[in-house]
Amino acid sequence: MGAFHVPAALVRMGARRVSRRAFDPGLSWEVQRRRLDRLVRSWPLRRGTSVTKTALNEVRVEVVTATGAPAVTVVHFHGGGYCVGSPAEPRDWAAYLSARADCRMILPDYRLAPEHPYPAALEDARAVLRAVLAETEPATVVVSGDSAGGGLALIIAQGEPRLAGCMLMSPWLDLTADWSADPELARRDVILTPAWLEACAEAYAQEADRAQPTISPLHGDLEGLPPLLIQCGTDDLVAPDAESLAVRARAAGVDVTATRWPRLWHNFPLQPDLLAAADAAVTQAASFIARVCATN
Repeated sequence: MGAFHVPAALVRMGARRVSRRAFDPGLSWEVQRRRLDRLVRSWPLRRGTSVTKTALNEVRVEVVTATGAPAVTVVHFHGGGYCVGSPAEPRDWAAYLSARADCRMILPDYRLAPEHPYPAALEDARAVLRAVLAETEPATVVVSGDSAGGGLALIIAQGEPRLAGCMLMSPWLDLTADWSADPELARRDVILTPAWLEACAEAYAQEADRAQPTISPLHGDLEGLPPLLIQCGTDDLVAPDAESLAVRARAAGVDVTATRWPRLWHNFPLQPDLLAAADAAVTQAASFIARVCATN
């Protein structure tokens, strides 16, 4: 990893073009999904990676491995505001993490809103985790998620039995927030816009319900959580969610590792071997997995 990196400024420009084409609240969800799918499926996959499509408790998943006999399982939920996205989005990142952490990556293809609003995605997330825990010790299972998938990961990490750890990248944890409250932050994020987040929130859950901890886990009880790894960039519209979680979780006695990368945008860790900071984020995630699974 890291043999050649593209300057962050160029990656930022590319990310802005991708987001403006795929994350447009003026387009139908179906069009946004097709555009995003075409973009992410063009990304090359790391050599030696195995991708198997199957189902766990009737939920479609991809199992990504880049190692021989993984001892650890990471269940990772993709982002997309609960309305777009698929396992294809984090697949390349999952391959790199599998190779670095000697782990099996499970990427659920959970149901999307508005066709399947809350609690469909959460039901699918829990169903997949139940299937994994039926054959795997909790002490070797880490739950993970990026963006909206980070919200799902945090919610199910609060359940029993206690998992080895929980990793969150640019997590979207509060669907009641005012995303236009900081215009400067909104300007700096090249991926998200306040209008798109609001459209996703409206499609996923009724406004009166959005403060529920099973929709906005930042509002929930954080005591008893497994060790947390929280990664975000300073130019991320939902960075305040990550920062608030780190503060509140530490106050609740949770083992928290939180890192903020300067001048980086929403979900930047999904670009390993292209962006130096993304490589660093994968390395940190692999070290976190090794630590929490060795101490459970």
